[in-house]
Amino acid sequence: MRNLPVTTFIHILFSVALLILIATFLLFLSWDKDRHKIEEYKHYQLVSLTFLSKLELNPQKEDLAQLYEDLLVKEVTDAKAQEIKKEIEMQGTTVFTGGSSVGRVRVFNIRGTHYIYVQRMEHNLLLQDDRPENYFFEIAVTLGIFLIALLLLVYLAVLKKLEPLKTLHKQIQRFAQGDTQTRITYLYDDEIGKIAKSFDDAIRYINTLSASKNLFMRNLMHELKTPITKGRIIVEMLDDESTKEVLIRAFERMNELISELAEVERVTTQSFEPNFEYTMLDEVIRRSQELLMTIKGHVIIDVENIALTTDVKLLSLAIKNLLDNGIKYSKNKEVTLKSTPEGSLEVISQGEALQHPFSYYIEPFSQEEKRSSGFGLGLYIVHSIVEKLGWKLEYRYAEGNNIFVIHTKNPRA
Repeated sequence: MRNLPVTTFIHILFSVALLILIATFLLFLSWDKDRHKIEEYKHYQLVSLTFLSKLELNPQKEDLAQLYEDLLVKEVTDAKAQEIKKEIEMQGTTVFTGGSSVGRVRVFNIRGTHYIYVQRMEHNLLLQDDRPENYFFEIAVTLGIFLIALLLLVYLAVLKKLEPLKTLHKQIQRFAQGDTQTRITYLYDDEIGKIAKSFDDAIRYINTLSASKNLFMRNLMHELKTPITKGRIIVEMLDDESTKEVLIRAFERMNELISELAEVERVTTQSFEPNFEYTMLDEVIRRSQELLMTIKGHVIIDVENIALTTDVKLLSLAIKNLLDNGIKYSKNKEVTLKSTPEGSLEVISQGEALQHPFSYYIEPFSQEEKRSSGFGLGLYIVHSIVEKLGWKLEYRYAEGNNIFVIHTKNPRA
């Protein structure tokens, strides 16, 4: 029930209520039918006993007229009585039969009209039931139909009231998928309207923060690039080659960190979509090594050249970051890149196991306390790229080796 959609819950609720109402109405009609039969039987039993007892006393016409009035019946004239008797013989149905040792009373139904036939010695009376028509059944049916219609109207009104929730859900989904220009609107100031307004205010606030962050990142990278470029130019003028090499590597490292920050900004943007293309794994590894700019011998390649459908630039950057981390933190400054029979990629390096759960390291600016180099963005970038590619990044420690696995989900060529 907790995961049941609201509209489905309302459908079920009103369906159950409608079934209960219909069942109650049918039970009431059945009870009313039985009640009517009992009342009818009692009435005709009273008529039977009263007429037979009165006729035994040979009443006068005035007495009979008063009796007819009291029992709500009227006498059928002789001319019409013969016609009614023929109809009774042909199509009449017996409703009641009663009597005593002094006579007999039978009640017949012809097209909804009840006729009472009283027989006692020389008295043979044909009477018509003259009770006013009872509209109780019709009123009950009308009331039942009204209540069912009212319930259906309430049901439709509730669904109509909840209809804006679907529009609200679609607008929020568009924003979640990267459409930052989405605006959530609702005309009425009810609970749904207040929720819509709160979401719209949140979207505006998020857009403001995003714009401020983008402006800050652009200004930061611009301000850092300028002194780095100037410093790089000045370093080229130095005569001391050893000092010159150290400074060049430092400036290159700073450029690399700025590029990492820019890549984090680009990859983690909601609207960013990878540029998928068909390529070979060798090409991706070649680009990764170009980005790594390390001395040959630090990286051992043991992969089978398989075909991939991927974003070459992003995957190259992810592999480069894993290789770079492996070289930095391994005991022998070596890292191995190998492929598995399932088509996954493993980056293996000797070293101590990670001190924290793997989820800690895929957050930005997370690293071991004793490690001072870098910003702690390497695994965060790798994880973000792998997610954008629709793949999975895993970590395990086995036989003194840290092993990072990229499950590419690509079949072997």
